[in-house]
Amino acid sequence: MTFEQMLDKVRYEGAYPTREQAEEAVRLVVSGLGRQLTGEERVELAAHLPWEAARILTEQIPDTQPLTGWAFVKDLATRSGASLATTRWDTGSVLAAVSASACPELLTRILRQLPTGYALLFGRAELTQAA
Repeated sequence: MTFEQMLDKVRYEGAYPTREQAEEAVRLVVSGLGRQLTGEERVELAAHLPWEAARILTEQIPDTQPLTGWAFVKDLATRSGASLATTRWDTGSVLAAVSASACPELLTRILRQLPTGYALLFGRAELTQAA
């Protein structure tokens, strides 16, 4: 997938009126994801993304304290100045395109690394272990 194809997918998924709005969402969400991912999963995801998106992801310094999915959305909303609802929409639209770039096995490993709440953001069911 090229970066332009990724933007088109995000624009379609998110019903953005312009490619520029889709690109703003991609930059916001992918940079946020870059602050959450570490290790091999981060490197592998970057290898699956278009070069421009991979650069956005890898330019970020991972946070020392990972955020839950909801805290991730709230952090992005604070950074962008957008509402929580808009940011949640942006996040889902972008992470759907990220999911399309990554193989299912990699996405599963990414979700295992992240705190709770990210599966729904990636368009997957949030599964929990039985106690």
